[in-house]
Amino acid sequence: MRQDPYMSFRFRVEFDNVQHGGFSRAKGFAREVKADAYREGGQNEFEHRLASHVTYGNIVLERGLADPYLWDWSYAVTEGRITRRDLTVSLVDAQGAPLWRWLVDGAFPVKWAAGDLDAGGAHVVVESVELAHHGFRKG
Repeated sequence: MRQDPYMSFRFRVEFDNVQHGGFSRAKGFAREVKADAYREGGQNEFEHRLASHVTYGNIVLERGLADPYLWDWSYAVTEGRITRRDLTVSLVDAQGAPLWRWLVDGAFPVKWAAGDLDAGGAHVVVESVELAHHGFRKG
């Protein structure tokens, strides 16, 4: 039986189990284990590499500018009212059934941006929000 890889264009994003519109892009799902070097006295052929801690990159969500949910959340953070939210990003099949889920813990916006305004074009204005978080796991 042949197993094809999942398609990346079918996904859903929820904040605290509530979907706030659709997103055109979700990126930055990265996890890295830091490896520290340890040199042992008398051992000149190699250095030991020890795993020290895990770091996670920021997640970036992009969508057409439609409702003020992300703006309001981001603006509250700039005023010192930091509300961490849990995110669920689900990769879904053609029928909308979840295939793979990432559970993101304790996210909050660290950057909000809107796309360029261009009187000579006919493009949708895209907003993007960058989220710091405590990490993610498969759900």
